[in-house]
Amino acid sequence: MKKSKKVLIIGGGFAGCATAYTLNELNHLDVTLVEKGNQLGAGVRTQYYGGHPYTFGPRHILTKNKEVYKFLNNIVPMRKINTEFLSYVEDDNEFYSYPLNMDDVNKMPEKTKIQKQLEDRSLVKIKESRNMEDYWINSVGEVLYNKVIKKYNQKMWQVESNKEIDTFHWSPKGATIKDSSGKGDKRAWTESISAYPIKENGYNDFFDQIPKLKTNIVLNSNFKIIDLDKKVFEIDGNKTKFDIVISSISPDSFFDNCFGELGWIGRDFHKIVLPKEHIFPANVYFLYYCNDEAFTRIVEYKKFTRHKSKNSLIGLEIPSKNGKHYPLPFVSEIEKSMKYINLFPEWFFSIGRAGTYRYQCDIDDCIEQAFKIKELIEKNEYDGPMPVKRWENVNN
Repeated sequence: MKKSKKVLIIGGGFAGCATAYTLNELNHLDVTLVEKGNQLGAGVRTQYYGGHPYTFGPRHILTKNKEVYKFLNNIVPMRKINTEFLSYVEDDNEFYSYPLNMDDVNKMPEKTKIQKQLEDRSLVKIKESRNMEDYWINSVGEVLYNKVIKKYNQKMWQVESNKEIDTFHWSPKGATIKDSSGKGDKRAWTESISAYPIKENGYNDFFDQIPKLKTNIVLNSNFKIIDLDKKVFEIDGNKTKFDIVISSISPDSFFDNCFGELGWIGRDFHKIVLPKEHIFPANVYFLYYCNDEAFTRIVEYKKFTRHKSKNSLIGLEIPSKNGKHYPLPFVSEIEKSMKYINLFPEWFFSIGRAGTYRYQCDIDDCIEQAFKIKELIEKNEYDGPMPVKRWENVNN
């Protein structure tokens, strides 16, 4: 029989809850999950406004991993969806497909110049790009870059120039242009499973399952570090030593920002109900705005939830310093996050978007990380802090 181990999970968002769910299958673990809020799920939890279900930002799952989809589908039955995105270009007063699509390029006023720039592309130049501006200009040409990429990323990342962004291959849209060859296929993703829970309450049943497991849940927790190296913490006045710690919060918070506070982009999120049953075109879930307006994206939640109402709720997102939602895509910040992560003691895992300081760490990545942690604990083969580089094979 394996010796019992005490496990602490810090943070009750998707990463923490997915880990708690997978570790529940290991009978020799005594798991405690602490969450500073009054409910599990964080921004992925479905809330209601005027009876309309919504989450903080769209939360569909996108994955090529069938085991990840199966895991989630067994807990909260999912509905596969074919999402289309559109970008509004003010100069043309036109909505174009996002990611870029050759069918739309052929409708643009500058199509001849764009096609010439696309023909002149060089794979060598693309690979040698050193910042986001160069990467996109080398990939799609100056006209398309200025039309749909430049201003969007400047306001998304709150920079004066996209040359400041020196990591860029993470972009989920890629630098290629989709060619649907007149077939009208405008789907944003064609090689991955795109899905959302069938029930209106989204992933809430997943989060509500966690307290029914063996896991000890502490909400509204008063949480303090007593001795990080020995993994001793105080939870609501009680000191406890743990064998394994799994954290989904920003790693700098454990070390008093000794290397400097990690940078984040937050969101001001506005809920707007409009007096119309449906707002967006049939299969369009997202509208992106790449001009001088303050907001970056609008989402119609009824597309995901299938909520029935004579009105429709949209969510409007404005980049701000409100919250820690997106890690900054700067090499200096990523290197700083690694300094913190490498300070963690043995058997300390840093997971999720906040814990790994990875922009491209979504629901599917959190589940894959939970799978990996369970495997390592089961085999007892883990011997140090889990730096971001160790997650690369899990996430990609």
